[in-house]
Parts: sequence; structure tokens; C-alpha cells
Amino acid sequence: MASSLIDPPFQLFLPDRPEAGVVFASPHSGRDYPADLLRRTTLDALRLRSSEDAFVDLLLRSAPGFGAPLIAGRVPRAFVDLNRGADELDPALIEGVRPRLLNPRVAAGLGVIPRVVSGGRAIYSGKIPLAEAEARITGYWRPYHDRLAALMEAAMRRFGQAVLIDMHSMPHEALDGLGPDRPEVVLGDRYGSSAAPGVIAQIEAAFLAEGFRVRRNAPFAGAYVTQTYGCPARNCHAVQIEIDRALYMDEALVRPLPGFDAFEERLSRVLGRMVAGLRGTARLAAE
Repeated sequence: MASSLIDPPFQLFLPDRPEAGVVFASPHSGRDYPADLLRRTTLDALRLRSSEDAFVDLLLRSAPGFGAPLIAGRVPRAFVDLNRGADELDPALIEGVRPRLLNPRVAAGLGVIPRVVSGGRAIYSGKIPLAEAEARITGYWRPYHDRLAALMEAAMRRFGQAVLIDMHSMPHEALDGLGPDRPEVVLGDRYGSSAAPGVIAQIEAAFLAEGFRVRRNAPFAGAYVTQTYGCPARNCHAVQIEIDRALYMDEALVRPLPGFDAFEERLSRVLGRMVAGLRGTARLAAE
């Protein structure tokens, strides 16, 4: 799990022929932990990995076969969070950052350079230099977002529409208290501001056809990526998808369940339906 350099900072899987202007992304499935982080953290390996969207990139590996590129971060979320803005710097962690009116994510220790992992457990015993934080952003965050933006621009040029599917996983306990109909999948379109109604409807229909229980925007409505890349007025759409980790992995041990392959096949059928449905919305956008 240790490495001294993550280069390149992401993996990119391209289709033989793009279809429908769909782009899949997995920003939080990175599991290449820099050796320096492993030396400095106060956490053991399992606790450090608790903030990972472990194996989500593997669940999406059929996407290029349906005509959609897949970009997956290699850098772990505990090191750099690719679903945060480059300016979401935490003064409680980073030396030289002036306190200011913080957004809730930074206040919770979940800025672009996280201070904590799940459960509020501190990653470090003290602060890190501002120059180090900036180096992580320059080396990992910017290349990922430069490439993601280029994929969206290419989709727009070719199809007149770009749809970003930003895939995540959610802890099973995040759904506690939601009753017997608790969702297995949460679609976040920032309450309609990051994707057009027809786009979110096609995505929802793809999951429902495979028998998933789906909810929109609660308890997760989308974060930096959906806010930044979703602009329905320009036919750019972004939807965050959260999948219950308990469906395919042992959360305590960060291991795939025995039924992982069967779940991947089920999700692959969802991806195929999703791209096929969004192909129709792309035709409408191009007319």
C-alpha cells in the first residue's frame, strides 16, 4: 500500500468509441498511500482507509465498454480530497492559513487536505506546512481536474451534452434511522441545480430497473464536483451517486464480500442502461 510517489495521480480508461457524452469518475477510490503519510499518521492502516470509497473504481470498470471514459483518482482521500475545492484549506491543520468564514466541510476537518477520516479520527498529531499542502494540490488535485474538465469538454463538442457521473460509496451507518425503506443508492443533483430533470430521471430509472432502492439528495446532495461541473443551462450535467458499501464490501476489514463479482455484474447492467438512456437526451441536446 505504501509508495513514495503517485505518478500518474489518476488512471484513465477510454472507450474505443465514445457514446452519449457520459463521463464516469471515481475521485475517492485511490488506495496508493504515500510512504510519508504512512510514517506520519497516527492511524493504523484500516482506520486510515475508512474514508476511501474502496473498490468503486473496480465496480466501474465496465464503463468504457459502454462507450464512456472512466477517470479514477489514485491518490487516497486521506491525502488529497479530489471532491473539494483547491481553496478549501483548513487552518486547524495547515500552518499559515488564516482563519476565515469556513464552509461546513472544512470546519468538520474535511477540506481539500483532510484533517480527519471517518468518525472524526485525526490523521496527524499536529499541523503540516502550507507549502506541503500546496504541493499536494499542484501534484495531484490539479492534474485530475484538468483531465476531468478536458473529458467534459470533449463530450460537449462531440454530443452537444456532457454528463458527469461522479461515483462514491457511503457507510452503511450513514443510513441509520431511515427506516425499512432506507435507500441503497442516493443520487445527488444539488436539488436540481446540477442536472436537468430528464438526465436525473434516466439515471434513476437505470437503478430502479435493477431493483435498487433509490433516493434523491438525502442524505447526500453532492459536493464540489457536482457544483463545479454541473450547469444544465449549458447542457453540462453532474450527478453524484452514493452506493451503500454493505452491498459489496466488509467495511470493517475493507475487503470485497464473496458476492462482489455478482454485484459488479448487476451494477454493470445499470451502467449500460444509464448510457443508453442518456444517449437519447444527448440527441435532444444536439437538435
